[in-house]
Amino acid sequence: MRLALPLISGQVSQMLMGVVDTVMIGKVGVVPLAAATFANNLQAVPFVVAMGLLSSVSVRVSQAKGAGEARGAGAALRHGTWLALFWWVAMILALVSAVPILDRFGQPPEVAANAATYLMICSGSLLPALLTMAWKSHADAMNHPWVPFWIGLGAIGLNVVFNWMWIYGRMGFPAMGLEGAGWATLVARSIGAVVLLGWMKRTRHLRGWLPVRWLERCTVAGFVNLLRVGVPASVQLLAEVTAFVAASLMIGTLGVIPLAAHQVALTCSATSFMLPLGVAMATTVRVGELAGAGKWERLRRVLLGSWLFALCFMSISMGVFLWFGQGLAAQFVDDEVVVRLAATLLVVAGFFQLVDGIQVVSVAALRGVDDVNVPAGLAAFSYWGLALPLGWYVGLQLGYGAVGIWAAMAVGLAVAAVLLGGRAWRMLLRREG
Repeated sequence: MRLALPLISGQVSQMLMGVVDTVMIGKVGVVPLAAATFANNLQAVPFVVAMGLLSSVSVRVSQAKGAGEARGAGAALRHGTWLALFWWVAMILALVSAVPILDRFGQPPEVAANAATYLMICSGSLLPALLTMAWKSHADAMNHPWVPFWIGLGAIGLNVVFNWMWIYGRMGFPAMGLEGAGWATLVARSIGAVVLLGWMKRTRHLRGWLPVRWLERCTVAGFVNLLRVGVPASVQLLAEVTAFVAASLMIGTLGVIPLAAHQVALTCSATSFMLPLGVAMATTVRVGELAGAGKWERLRRVLLGSWLFALCFMSISMGVFLWFGQGLAAQFVDDEVVVRLAATLLVVAGFFQLVDGIQVVSVAALRGVDDVNVPAGLAAFSYWGLALPLGWYVGLQLGYGAVGIWAAMAVGLAVAAVLLGGRAWRMLLRREG
């Protein structure tokens, strides 16, 4: 918990940037909110790939720390930083090429028209976001997560201030609406990344574990070492997130109201997901550190403790969604129809909270011992082989709409929890033996 608590706080603070944008954009109108949803969904796929790729930094650094290899930790960070930069360039090229064809995604015309400029501004903010992700992974793996948390929280505060000035036109600035939210995110993320790097270079706790020369020539072996973990981790994350993106696109064909309600419910459930995700990140670090030190007998204790913490946290969010869903939805948007539908979706979200926590912790434990290929396949089956076809049939063909699509996603998460949880227990037991 000493490691998990600041990681949870850090993940929640990062999600708060999206929550703040959703709330403040929602006050402008339903169409801007739907346009932000559409643009964010397009960014979600490459961003989640980056999350998987850069999660390898925490795995390799924690293993190096357990083995006492400072040079290996520095090399992992240096290669992770360049990997973040290369992936950002690829993301920019993909998003720019998507702008001329936004009207071909089946969304309402006014949504596609409003999303283009916002998408371009936010794509620029992905660079400081990716660099922050790589650098924070190193600090977390070195058991120094609190300062990155406070830096991230400060960036959230800046985002709120910039949103207030640029969305609504305060302090002499013009009211830019949705575009103002994009600029606020870009500037706040950039400031946060610069401050984080400055702290890492100056703190004595990390100085010996950083790259000796940041611009030293990278090696193919260094990238392969990261990608061996990062690519399957990306596939696993991509399977779940792209399933929700595809669900969003299906819901978008039902109209602006269901899409706006989906965004509200998804923002709430994604924020609650940061609780077990923080536990999962701590699990990866602890398992990786123990694996690097050869202390195999402690692995299952870490997994059991992580499951317990995840269940406790998700039980709380489950209760909030079930009993306070309508009041929660009303904080995001004023439209009563959107609020009622979002509250119904939050009921469905409440029921899949527990299994969502189990699956993310299980896959994180497996990542710490480099077991990443089979979990990626299990995740792909659960979400793309089961949840999405079921959602298409129940939601669109049988006419249950957004609620039917969300119920199908809950089934996919439950199957993933059973498959991944069982594998995590067996794999750690095998390593212990």
